Amino acid sequence: MTKRDYYEVLGVPRGASTEEIRRAYRRLARKYHPDVNQDPEAESLFKEATEAYEVLSDSQKRSAYDAFGHAGVQPGAGGFGGFEGDPFGINFDTIFETFFGGMGRTRRGPRRGADLVHHMTLTFEEAAFGTEREIEVTRRTVCPRCQGRQAEPGTSPSRCPTCGGTGQVRRTQRSLLGQFVSVTECERCGGSGMIIPTPCEECRGQGAIRATRRLSVQVPAGIDEGFRLRLAGEGEAGDPGAPPGDLFVEFTIQPHPLFRRKGQDIHLEMPLNIVQATLGDEVEVPTLNGKVSVRVEPGTQPGDAHRIRGQGFPSLQGSGRGDEVVTFTVIVPKHVNEKQRKLLRELGESLEIPQPQETERSFFDKVRDALGL
Repeated sequence: MTKRDYYEVLGVPRGASTEEIRRAYRRLARKYHPDVNQDPEAESLFKEATEAYEVLSDSQKRSAYDAFGHAGVQPGAGGFGGFEGDPFGINFDTIFETFFGGMGRTRRGPRRGADLVHHMTLTFEEAAFGTEREIEVTRRTVCPRCQGRQAEPGTSPSRCPTCGGTGQVRRTQRSLLGQFVSVTECERCGGSGMIIPTPCEECRGQGAIRATRRLSVQVPAGIDEGFRLRLAGEGEAGDPGAPPGDLFVEFTIQPHPLFRRKGQDIHLEMPLNIVQATLGDEVEVPTLNGKVSVRVEPGTQPGDAHRIRGQGFPSLQGSGRGDEVVTFTVIVPKHVNEKQRKLLRELGESLEIPQPQETERSFFDKVRDALGL
């Protein structure tokens, strides 16, 4: 199989600095190291990146590679190769340990269960006042037959004969530079140190099964769009001996036909006719708690607002409540009968005809006038 160009492997240009090569390798090592990536191809990609780094990070090897390509760093080419088993004598775990503090040598412990997200849609009123809902969640849960021990009841796990219960396999490799020791996860037990001679019949030795459970969710008052409610321990089961994940309920709020929410306040547009706006009136305004009476002052203009205290959303922190902001709009009738037309004409003749008003001049305009500019 033809080897790829080392610069291409690391994704750096041929003139890359030592630091750029180091950063590129660090990124690929974090991505492909078998301890953090279980993909079957990850190990070969990790070794390829490490081989490229071993050559390009060494000035002599890099010069030979730049001049002669792969042939310049093969066994017998200027003394750069010739190591038993591996033409470069590379200790992959040693290099990884140099970068990441021995991550490649650490035995993998039992993994915590995965978190889950459940999406829930609420009405505007449910978000304001809170509610209680039941949901169904299908998740990985502890096997009821073996209670997560993976072995068939009446039997027990046993120590892995390959690694002696350590979960790690040590391999020693000799080279012209000395002896190298690599430590890898035991393939037979997966790093747990134990094997299951008689797996549980129900979960097939996994220690968990997929099951659906009904949960009651208490939705607090004041929930906003996108809020996540955490239910601790209600996620998927972890490895034996590890805690389960959490369940997060994420909320979507249905729009309301009348109200709009801004923070803890709710906003409502209240229409008035021209008589109500001119003479004033007492109007019934809808709120989340029912209708309330609001005084419309004489001469109310379109866009004038009235604030009704305490009629908004409660605070999730438990204290205080927003307001309802009522913005008045004045509706001009499109169709009037003859009597209304006559009355409006008489009213119009008695009113002063409004004239365009000069806009407020800016401070800088006034300064320019004062200076005669």
